[in-house]
Amino acid sequence: MPYLFTSESVSEGHPDKVADQISDALIDNFLAFDPESKVACETLVTTGQVVLAGEVKSKAYLDVQEIARGVIRKIGYTKSEYMFEANSCGILSAIHEQSADINQGVDRKKKEEQGAGDQGMMFGYATNETADYMPLALDLAHKILQELAALRREDSAIKYLRPDAKSQVTLEYDDNNKPVRIDAIVVSTQHDDFNTEEKMQAKIKKDIINILIPRVKDKYPKYAHLFNNKIKYHINPTGKFVIGGPHGDTGLTGRKIIVDTYGGKGAHGGGAFSGKDPSKVDRSAAYATRHIAKNLVAAGVCDEVLVQVSYAIGVAEPTSICVNTYGTAKVDKTDGEIGKLVHEIFDMRPYFIEDRLKLRNPIYSETAAYGHMGRKPQVVTKEFVMPGGKTLKKKVELFTWEKLDYVPQVKKAFGIK
Repeated sequence: MPYLFTSESVSEGHPDKVADQISDALIDNFLAFDPESKVACETLVTTGQVVLAGEVKSKAYLDVQEIARGVIRKIGYTKSEYMFEANSCGILSAIHEQSADINQGVDRKKKEEQGAGDQGMMFGYATNETADYMPLALDLAHKILQELAALRREDSAIKYLRPDAKSQVTLEYDDNNKPVRIDAIVVSTQHDDFNTEEKMQAKIKKDIINILIPRVKDKYPKYAHLFNNKIKYHINPTGKFVIGGPHGDTGLTGRKIIVDTYGGKGAHGGGAFSGKDPSKVDRSAAYATRHIAKNLVAAGVCDEVLVQVSYAIGVAEPTSICVNTYGTAKVDKTDGEIGKLVHEIFDMRPYFIEDRLKLRNPIYSETAAYGHMGRKPQVVTKEFVMPGGKTLKKKVELFTWEKLDYVPQVKKAFGIK
């Protein structure tokens, strides 16, 4: 029987995402100047105020206030009427030294014996539903907001846009679990004040349907067939949305973990990613399991897969690795047998995850909005500035967990030609 499935996304100007981006900018700066840094940094943003808190072990000294202001400025909170503005907001830092009790469980004389930074379970998911092996509803929800942000920055026909926004996409699936059409689209976007609320709502809805949606269809033609004239559009359904961002809602690091992963498909272990260096398996192992899942599907082992790994704090070897192909396996093996081969192909000890995916590099700011998964691997040069003006340029590889570099090994192990 056909069914509906929904995923949501939030923009870079959403208060929780502002917090994520600040936390990850701090991670990047610490790792740029000291790759061995251990960092767990939380951010709170509210009206005119940013609070930084967390634990750090690093040789680097940073101007955390200026780093936070740079992030806020880049997002677009640059006007006083937003009640949260890069140059004028107060920034309080309560960052302190990392606990020696925790550190002794992670650091070892031999790097290969590095223990997990915490206990817990992490999940990676992949499906052949899209070209980037992501769930389609989430992929569309992200792309709608990415294009909305591009329109805002281009000073386009939609001149009234402000940084905060959310989207939601509902898809109809057929009896074979294949998406056949978009049933509903929700877009809530912050905007400048209008003279009358009635004119405002009519114009915003018209612009979203006639400017934003055609732009998404043109840029991503592979999705064009899913759009139809029966889509139910809910555009700013509460009405006026002038008060937004951290002034409208307090933002905290790690509150959009489903947006960060798979939009409700598969599973999530519960741990957030942003603000954590890669010794925290909440982050690194979630990336590693995504890498495994994507390579399994791309190699033709299955059409859809969920990979779970779990750890005990201070212990290098995972306590378990589990694979669920949802009955879509194309090889003559049980899920248990597939999981055993996965364990042989991919070394899931924390040090080897960090090394394989090049995670001790400043690569995290780019993950903190529009999802950590399903992104394009690329090499970029980033610039970092220390207090006193010292500048460092680093060439880094982003989204290494999205590479299909293990497909040959997977095919060989499973006897796939």
